[in-house]
Amino acid sequence: MDFINPGALLLGMFALLIFLRVPIAVALGISGITVIIVADLGAQMFAPVFFANISKFSLLAIPFFILAGILMGRAQISERIIRLVSLIAGPFRGGLAIVTVVTACFWGAVSGSGPATVAALGTILIPGMIKAGYDKGFAAAIMSASSGIAIIIPPSIAFIVYGVITGASISKLFAAGFLPGILVGAALIVPAYIISVKRGYGGEKAGTLKEIIVATKDAAWGLIAPVIILGGIYGGIFTPTEAAAVGVFYGLFVGVFVYKTLKFQDIVDLLVETGVASAVVMLVVAFAGIFGWAMTTLGVVEKISQLALAVTDNPVVLLLIINFLLLIAGMLLDAISIMYLLLPLLMPIMAHYGWDLVWFGVMMTVNLAIGQITPPVAVNLYVGANIAKISMDAISRAVWPFVFASIVALLLITFVPEISLIVPKLLLK
Repeated sequence: MDFINPGALLLGMFALLIFLRVPIAVALGISGITVIIVADLGAQMFAPVFFANISKFSLLAIPFFILAGILMGRAQISERIIRLVSLIAGPFRGGLAIVTVVTACFWGAVSGSGPATVAALGTILIPGMIKAGYDKGFAAAIMSASSGIAIIIPPSIAFIVYGVITGASISKLFAAGFLPGILVGAALIVPAYIISVKRGYGGEKAGTLKEIIVATKDAAWGLIAPVIILGGIYGGIFTPTEAAAVGVFYGLFVGVFVYKTLKFQDIVDLLVETGVASAVVMLVVAFAGIFGWAMTTLGVVEKISQLALAVTDNPVVLLLIINFLLLIAGMLLDAISIMYLLLPLLMPIMAHYGWDLVWFGVMMTVNLAIGQITPPVAVNLYVGANIAKISMDAISRAVWPFVFASIVALLLITFVPEISLIVPKLLLK
């Protein structure tokens, strides 16, 4: 097999398996393990590399945040928050669309997963918009697009993975996600409002002061959740991983004892759901680690990084190229796979230009959030289409105004780093 370049075989086999629609974790594992054997890199490295990638304390936050999000969703916290936001923002033209974006921004501070946010909020908001006369495709598209904010506004599973790979402070990444997340939300409201005015989607009945006060009291336990979780991190009371565990116990307390919407017998089902969701993530992490180790050992990382630096020495042009490549990657792969595949290639470039790790992490995550709504691999769209009972073609046509609005926000985040860095500087000296 000396006539076959191991690096080309690694990348080629992975691309072929993805083209054949093999699950990403399996494609990473098969291509990585095959090349390690063919190139005689040492089969004895399988086990240590596999476990080294998943046996990291910070990664414990992933199943905990997944469980916290599921618990708070099942505790019907989302319904109470939606009602409160509807009473305040509903009266505007396209009010339910605006409510969807605002609620998704808030829910992003509870759930660090885009598809989970679509599932938690979409089952209420999408039928509500359709009943109010909104087009099914539009309703599902705005819900799916705004749910991508969940991986930008902390807590974020994507930030945890990025921090583990690069060594960047997860607490700083969490702080850095606030303003960019709000900026993306504001960008989404613009086309939502324009389309609503054009199509005549009306506002909802304005809530009275009494109704708003009652709804605020009813939603108070849900509103406090992000304050406890994120306030504890920024106040130095606990780490992001410990904060995830606190979020789980808080969700249990509210669901079982306050709202009484959770029964103890429900907890087993929730744990199983969390276990399945976490296993999918961790399997990708483990096999991506083997693939990445093979890339690094074969020198593929160094060669591609040198090639990228040889293309241009203009950092602005290079940033545009990187953003374009990340957007394309987001159409084909999930966020965690992209980070494990591309960050080893991008880190030498980041070091060469002295780019801030936290800012770059936010920029990359915004790209990946856009990837969740760009076909063919658009996980948020699949969930949204399923809830709205429409085809992928219908939701894909409706989502493009929101994709373009998100790209405008991405360019601002890329070329104005202070949007990402000002909050960490203020909160985390």
